[in-house]
Amino acid sequence: MIDEEGFRANVGIILCNCDGKVFWGKRLGQDSWQFPQGGIDKGESPTEAMFRELYEEVGLRKEQVEIVGQTRGWLRYRIPHYMIRRRARPLCIGQKQRWFLLRLLCTDHDVNLQATGKPEFDHWEWVDYWKPARQVVFFKRRVYHRALNELAPLLE
Repeated sequence: MIDEEGFRANVGIILCNCDGKVFWGKRLGQDSWQFPQGGIDKGESPTEAMFRELYEEVGLRKEQVEIVGQTRGWLRYRIPHYMIRRRARPLCIGQKQRWFLLRLLCTDHDVNLQATGKPEFDHWEWVDYWKPARQVVFFKRRVYHRALNELAPLLE
Protein backbone atom coordinates (compact mmCIF):
# COMPACT_ATOMS: atom_id res chain seq x y z
CA MET A 1 0.00 0.00 0.00
CA ILE A 2 1.53 3.27 -1.15
CA ASP A 3 0.09 6.47 0.31
CA GLU A 4 -0.63 9.74 -1.53
CA GLU A 5 2.89 11.03 -0.71
CA GLY A 6 4.54 7.97 -2.30
CA PHE A 7 5.52 6.07 0.88
CA ARG A 8 4.89 2.33 1.10
CA ALA A 9 3.45 1.15 4.45
CA ASN A 10 5.86 -1.27 6.07
CA VAL A 11 6.78 -2.89 9.38
CA GLY A 12 10.25 -3.29 10.87
CA ILE A 13 11.14 -5.93 13.46
CA ILE A 14 13.79 -5.67 16.16
CA LEU A 15 13.99 -9.18 17.63
CA CYS A 16 16.05 -9.45 20.81
CA ASN A 17 17.18 -12.40 22.88
CA CYS A 18 17.46 -12.67 26.67
CA ASP A 19 20.97 -11.14 26.52
CA GLY A 20 19.72 -7.96 24.84
CA LYS A 21 21.33 -8.87 21.51
CA VAL A 22 19.32 -8.35 18.32
CA PHE A 23 18.71 -10.50 15.24
CA TRP A 24 20.77 -9.26 12.28
CA GLY A 25 20.06 -10.91 8.93
CA LYS A 26 22.20 -11.07 5.78
CA ARG A 27 20.05 -10.58 2.70
CA LEU A 28 19.93 -13.61 0.42
CA GLY A 29 22.82 -13.58 -2.07
CA GLN A 30 24.01 -10.12 -1.02
CA ASP A 31 26.53 -8.60 1.32
CA SER A 32 23.81 -6.45 2.86
CA TRP A 33 22.45 -6.85 6.39
CA GLN A 34 19.21 -5.62 7.92
CA PHE A 35 16.43 -6.23 10.41
CA PRO A 36 13.42 -8.21 9.18
CA GLN A 37 10.91 -5.91 7.51
CA GLY A 38 8.13 -6.02 4.97
CA GLY A 39 5.07 -4.39 3.47
CA ILE A 40 1.63 -4.15 4.98
CA ASP A 41 -0.99 -5.77 2.76
CA LYS A 42 -4.37 -4.15 2.07
CA GLY A 43 -6.72 -4.77 5.00
CA GLU A 44 -3.87 -5.88 7.28
CA SER A 45 -3.01 -4.13 10.55
CA PRO A 46 0.64 -3.34 11.32
CA THR A 47 0.62 -6.04 14.02
CA GLU A 48 -0.80 -8.64 11.63
CA ALA A 49 1.81 -7.67 9.02
CA MET A 50 4.57 -7.91 11.62
CA PHE A 51 3.60 -11.47 12.60
CA ARG A 52 3.30 -12.50 8.92
CA GLU A 53 6.71 -11.02 8.10
CA LEU A 54 8.24 -12.57 11.22
CA TYR A 55 7.19 -16.01 10.02
CA GLU A 56 8.08 -15.43 6.35
CA GLU A 57 11.56 -14.08 7.10
CA VAL A 58 12.58 -15.67 10.40
CA GLY A 59 10.29 -18.71 10.68
CA LEU A 60 8.90 -17.71 14.08
CA ARG A 61 5.25 -17.71 15.11
CA LYS A 62 3.57 -15.27 17.48
CA GLU A 63 3.63 -17.67 20.42
CA GLN A 64 7.43 -17.79 20.14
CA VAL A 65 7.87 -14.07 20.80
CA GLU A 66 6.60 -11.36 23.10
CA ILE A 67 5.80 -7.85 21.86
CA VAL A 68 7.80 -5.54 24.11
CA GLY A 69 6.69 -2.38 22.33
CA GLN A 70 6.29 -0.47 19.10
CA THR A 71 7.07 2.99 17.81
CA ARG A 72 4.43 5.63 18.53
CA GLY A 73 4.10 6.62 14.90
CA TRP A 74 5.41 6.04 11.40
CA LEU A 75 9.13 6.45 10.73
CA ARG A 76 9.94 7.35 7.12
CA TYR A 77 12.92 7.01 4.83
CA ARG A 78 13.37 7.95 1.20
CA ILE A 79 14.85 5.65 -1.40
CA PRO A 80 17.83 7.19 -3.24
CA HIS A 81 16.77 8.68 -6.60
CA TYR A 82 18.77 6.14 -8.60
CA MET A 83 16.83 3.27 -6.96
CA ILE A 84 13.31 4.60 -7.60
CA ARG A 85 11.38 2.60 -10.18
CA ARG A 86 10.15 5.54 -12.26
CA ARG A 87 7.73 3.49 -14.39
CA ALA A 88 5.96 1.92 -11.41
CA ARG A 89 2.47 3.20 -10.59
CA PRO A 90 1.80 4.37 -8.06
CA LEU A 91 5.32 5.78 -7.71
CA CYS A 92 7.08 4.70 -4.50
CA ILE A 93 9.67 7.17 -3.16
CA GLY A 94 10.29 5.48 0.19
CA GLN A 95 8.84 3.61 3.11
CA LYS A 96 6.90 4.57 6.20
CA GLN A 97 7.45 2.00 8.91
CA ARG A 98 5.94 1.01 12.20
CA TRP A 99 8.71 -0.65 14.23
CA PHE A 100 8.17 -3.47 16.74
CA LEU A 101 10.49 -4.63 19.50
CA LEU A 102 10.09 -8.35 20.19
CA ARG A 103 11.64 -10.67 22.77
CA LEU A 104 12.41 -14.24 21.73
CA LEU A 105 10.63 -16.78 23.97
CA CYS A 106 12.05 -19.89 22.32
CA THR A 107 15.56 -21.05 21.40
CA ASP A 108 17.89 -19.98 18.60
CA HIS A 109 17.26 -23.38 16.99
CA ASP A 110 13.66 -22.35 16.29
CA VAL A 111 14.81 -19.62 13.89
CA ASN A 112 14.20 -20.96 10.38
CA LEU A 113 15.25 -18.82 7.43
CA GLN A 114 13.79 -21.46 5.07
CA ALA A 115 10.26 -21.44 6.53
CA THR A 116 8.78 -20.32 3.20
CA GLY A 117 9.70 -20.84 -0.42
CA LYS A 118 11.07 -17.29 -0.71
CA PRO A 119 13.75 -16.73 1.94
CA GLU A 120 14.84 -13.17 2.64
CA PHE A 121 18.05 -14.03 4.50
CA ASP A 122 20.77 -16.65 4.03
CA HIS A 123 22.59 -16.04 7.34
CA TRP A 124 21.87 -14.39 10.66
CA GLU A 125 23.55 -13.65 13.98
CA TRP A 126 22.91 -11.98 17.33
CA VAL A 127 24.63 -8.59 17.53
CA ASP A 128 24.95 -5.65 19.90
CA TYR A 129 21.73 -3.59 20.04
CA TRP A 130 23.32 -0.52 18.42
CA LYS A 131 25.40 -2.22 15.69
CA PRO A 132 22.63 -2.26 13.04
CA ALA A 133 22.25 1.53 13.17
CA ARG A 134 25.91 1.85 12.17
CA GLN A 135 25.96 -0.89 9.54
CA VAL A 136 22.64 -0.85 7.69
CA VAL A 137 22.62 0.63 4.19
CA PHE A 138 23.13 4.41 4.40
CA PHE A 139 19.60 5.52 3.50
CA LYS A 140 18.03 3.50 6.34
CA ARG A 141 20.41 4.62 9.11
CA ARG A 142 18.34 7.55 10.38
CA VAL A 143 15.22 5.38 10.70
CA TYR A 144 17.20 2.64 12.47
CA HIS A 145 18.60 5.20 14.94
CA ARG A 146 15.14 6.60 15.61
CA ALA A 147 13.52 3.17 16.12
CA LEU A 148 16.33 1.86 18.33
CA ASN A 149 16.41 5.04 20.42
CA GLU A 150 12.65 5.08 20.93
CA LEU A 151 12.44 1.40 21.86
CA ALA A 152 15.67 1.02 23.92
CA PRO A 153 14.12 2.13 27.24
CA LEU A 154 11.67 -0.79 27.02
CA LEU A 155 14.51 -3.29 27.38
CA GLU A 156 15.62 -1.96 30.77
